[in-house]
Parts: sequence; structure tokens; C-alpha cells
Amino acid sequence: MLSFNLLSLRQFVVTLAMLTISAHALAQGATTGIPPNSHPQGGGGAWDCNRGFVRSGETCVATQIPANAYLNSGGMKWDCERGFTKEGAQCVRVLVPAHAYADNSAFGDGWECDRGYRKVDKACVSVAIPANAYAVEGTFGRGWKCDRGYREEKDGCVAVLVPANGYLVSAGDDWKCERGYARETSRCVAVLVPPNAYLESNGTKWSCNRGFKRDEDTCVSLNVPTNAYLDYSGNDWRCESGFTRQGTACNADK
Repeated sequence: MLSFNLLSLRQFVVTLAMLTISAHALAQGATTGIPPNSHPQGGGGAWDCNRGFVRSGETCVATQIPANAYLNSGGMKWDCERGFTKEGAQCVRVLVPAHAYADNSAFGDGWECDRGYRKVDKACVSVAIPANAYAVEGTFGRGWKCDRGYREEKDGCVAVLVPANGYLVSAGDDWKCERGYARETSRCVAVLVPPNAYLESNGTKWSCNRGFKRDEDTCVSLNVPTNAYLDYSGNDWRCESGFTRQGTACNADK
């Protein structure tokens, strides 16, 4: 019995070794067909070019990197160094005008104007900042914003006139009424809450309490008929199951 087990074990080891050699041979055969400067990609003989090379048909050719450029993180394309911008297949030096600075953009002009200046053609011109305003960065817009408490009007900044019981909004260029007041043109008027009503969460309107309904500027009690109940709003009623609303009553279904 022992000799039989040893024989079976030897056969198993030999078979495993042969399978390993066969798998290695298959793997070598699968990679022998790929071109130089490439590596296997997945299975089935697929391949991809190494870093610094790009695919051209069934070959990998070196990425042509011009002067003042570097291979980007993708490993197949190039970007210009700081102070240079891409023009076709080369990097040309960025000519930074007065009142400007070089940026990291690989495209465009390669520079931006200083704060308080705007790009006009290939130069930076001073921005005329009106009273009660300050300079801001950015390619678009006026190049300035109004101080808090002022708003833009034409080419200047005019004061925001906050009425009694009002306050400046967070942006600082408009106003809102305090809770319990509503905006009417240029003033804040008190919200008159009638009996059996409450001020809504927005603070500018009121609603009737549960069990009451609105009648112009007052709240009147709801008359809930037999076989009915207040709905979810609390300002109207519905008939129970098996009854239909008809006028001010709930009649049994036929």
C-alpha cells in the first residue's frame, strides 16, 4: 500500500511539472507576437505601448518631445514647460506684457493680467474702478465689484437704501424685510396676522390654524359634517370611506 501511494505521488508531481512547463510555454508564445517597446495588455495576445511610445499601426514609435516640453502623466503626450505655450508641434516662449504674469496653462496666451488690469488684444490695460468698488481678478466681467451696501448701476455703484425693519442680504447688494414684515416697493410693512392664524416660516405671510379656513383677511371655523374628518392640511375636510361629499354634507354611497 505504501509503495502504491509513493508511486501515485511521483506521478502527480511529474504531471504538475509538465503542466507548469506547458503554461509557461503558452505564455511565452502569447507574448512573442507583440512589437518592441510594448507590453501585454489583458489576454488573447492584446498589447499596449510602453511609456514614452505611441501606437502606429502594429508598432510602437517613440513620442517626439520638442524642446522646452516634457512627457505628461499619461506617458503618450507632452506638455510645455512653464513659461512656454504649445503652437503646433513645438513650445514657444510666452511673451508676458507689462502688468501681467505667466500662468501654468499649456494653451491660450500663457499669461493673465494682474488684478486691476484687463486683457485687451495682447496687452493689459488698467481697469477704471468707480467709487465704492474694488478690483477683482477674472477674464470676464467688469473687472470690479461694488462694496457691500452698494449695487451696480450702469458704470458705477449706488448705495442700497435699506428701509426701516429691513436688512442687507448676505451678498450686500439688496435688502429683505425682517420676520413679520413684507416688502412693498421700497418699504417693509407689518404682516397683520388675524385671530386663529399664525405667521408662516418665511415670516412674510400667514395661514389659518388647523380647524379654520381663510375667508379674505380672516380665519373662520370649519364646520365638519357628520361622517367627515379634517384633511392633512387642517383647513378643509373629507368624507369618510363609503360617503361622498355633496355640498356641506357627506352622503352615503349607494
